[in-house]
Amino acid sequence: MRRARSTTRKSHISALLAGLAAFLGLVVLGALVPTAAHAQMPGDPPGASAGALATGLHVDDGRLLEGNGNDFVMRGVNHAHTWYSGETQSLADIKALGANSVRVVLSDGHRWSRNSPEDVAAVIAQCKANRLICVLEVHDTTGYGEDAAAGTLDHAADYWIGLKSVLTGQENYVIVNIGNEPWGNTDPTGWTAPTVAAVKKLRAAGFEHTLMVDAPNWGQDWQGVMRANAQAVHDADTTGNLIFSIHMYSVFDTAAEITDYLNAFVTAKLPILIGEFGGPADQYGDPDEDTMMAAAQQLKLGYLAWSWSGNTDPILDLTIGFDPTRLSSWGQRVFNGADGIAQTSKEATIYGGGTPGDTQAPTAPGTPSASAVAATSVTLAWTAATDNVGVTAYDVVRVGGSGETTVAAATTNTATVTGLTAGTAYTFAVYARDAAGNRSARSATVSVTTADGGGTPGASCSVGYRVSNEWPGGFQGEITIRNTGTAAISGWKLVFAFAGGQKVSSMWGGTPTQSGATVSVANASYTSTIPASGSVTVGFTADKGATNAAPTAFTLNGTACATT
Repeated sequence: MRRARSTTRKSHISALLAGLAAFLGLVVLGALVPTAAHAQMPGDPPGASAGALATGLHVDDGRLLEGNGNDFVMRGVNHAHTWYSGETQSLADIKALGANSVRVVLSDGHRWSRNSPEDVAAVIAQCKANRLICVLEVHDTTGYGEDAAAGTLDHAADYWIGLKSVLTGQENYVIVNIGNEPWGNTDPTGWTAPTVAAVKKLRAAGFEHTLMVDAPNWGQDWQGVMRANAQAVHDADTTGNLIFSIHMYSVFDTAAEITDYLNAFVTAKLPILIGEFGGPADQYGDPDEDTMMAAAQQLKLGYLAWSWSGNTDPILDLTIGFDPTRLSSWGQRVFNGADGIAQTSKEATIYGGGTPGDTQAPTAPGTPSASAVAATSVTLAWTAATDNVGVTAYDVVRVGGSGETTVAAATTNTATVTGLTAGTAYTFAVYARDAAGNRSARSATVSVTTADGGGTPGASCSVGYRVSNEWPGGFQGEITIRNTGTAAISGWKLVFAFAGGQKVSSMWGGTPTQSGATVSVANASYTSTIPASGSVTVGFTADKGATNAAPTAFTLNGTACATT
């Protein structure tokens, strides 16, 4: 059962390695041929020109557009509603962190408790109230053909048809993701026919929504079946309003694999997004989330990170305990890192997030001023920019010579830049952006020299250590560092000792150095600041012997921490 990303780990390592070889050597480059993919109205014959655009969100020339013709690029996360239906605040929290979309897990009743029409209507209403585009998906299909408990796409299509009265009229706000990861690793070529049949069944029932289809191989398509058959599946939809979803986890652990896959669809003008992705390493590999997010931004493709909270394996929880003030290191990366949601998300124009034809850029922000200058961070504030429609975000850049690097994003006129080096001079400036994507001229610059030293001394802290997964010869662990003091910790080093000969093999959220039993962990750029009463989480994998005793003592910046 996947309340976590456990399904992506069901294939054996040997199968995965064989699949990677097949993926890299797959001769399907000619299978995706560039064609114009225009949206048609239901009832138009296949191959007809677009004519009047379809109602609401639709596809044209390989791009996902809103009803007014504006490009819409999803920037959001997945939320496991069907298992946590009481977490009704989550959609508002997801929006508050900058997302413009959310993918909501539902059940058609085959495997889990069926979400009723009334419940689905309430979810849509919450999405709209929080100005989010809502991707609704049936999760029961996960791993069909390999997982005996999985349901069929045909059963999922019947569920959607049963919700037609709830969904009709919501085409501006809702995308129907027919079934999650609807085929496992067993004979994934069987994916194509039921996918086509489900699309046709929904169109015959009168659905005008944009439909989304997930790839086989537990969503990762490492045997290239969706890639090879995408054109045929697309052509089966007489409206042309179909978008493909690839899920990127440990199969996609190199930049070449990621960019090759996405570019194949873009070149063929077949719409695609990253419907799920993860960053933390697992026993099968270490996904290259930096390239996933950077490539999506470069190609103007959507992405939806897995997942908000509640995973049985919390390595992929973006928030700890559904608390938006307690972002995990994975959550910090997705929301606040480079090419992250805060930096790149634009609200759908159906909610007023941009005006069609708006080409006027905001005015330049005021000269930033610096405060709270610490060894590894600084807080900047500036006079707000103005715009004919409205400023939606700011980009903070580090300026060096003739170049610049984006280091933070904000929706207000203040931001904290982290991950800096102690005793170093920096120059920063700010740009303003509006909902249409227009960017202002750069503000004047401010120069700052960070404080000497290695972080906040004498920190008050507690540390929680747990093993989240274990297998012969190795395990996966998690360390949560909580600031129990009254001031923020800026820059940190955690030190502890293993008692059973364990050796760290990979880590996210921090950089490890191990000498014998002693492990020193320095913060990552996106975990360097621990606010008062806040926490950061570091995840890792490690080798072990016959025993796996937990460390009993931890120090943070030289101060002993309580253990929890």
